[in-house]
Amino acid sequence: MKLNHIEHIGIAVKSIEEAKKFWEGILGLQCYAVEEVADQKVKTAFFMIGQTKIELLEPTSEESPVAKFIEKKGEGIHHIAFSTDATTEALKEVEAKGIQLIDKESRKGAEGLNIGFLHPKSTMGILMEFCSKNK
Repeated sequence: MKLNHIEHIGIAVKSIEEAKKFWEGILGLQCYAVEEVADQKVKTAFFMIGQTKIELLEPTSEESPVAKFIEKKGEGIHHIAFSTDATTEALKEVEAKGIQLIDKESRKGAEGLNIGFLHPKSTMGILMEFCSKNK
């Protein structure tokens, strides 16, 4: 498995519109895409800084994992995502090394990427995601 770079940092927010005031108005970054990922019950907004993206995550349902995260921990860093060549292959490789997974196979995420999550119980409390254009 090869990790290419940090693909994005996911940040849970109650309101993308409110959060954009900080990211655009204070930091001067430009939101280049807003997208709803219905099966994950989340709306996303993306900002680019260098080679890395910031992904704002707004829950679209109270049952959303992001809504539950905000309820438990408040707004803030939700996950870190790594670019890899093939998401499912990377998931299988870390699972073989004893890492607990949330996703055993890749699934479609925002921006058309194939994504898969590692369980924070196996990653020192950090929710990690692999992303790739390939499954």
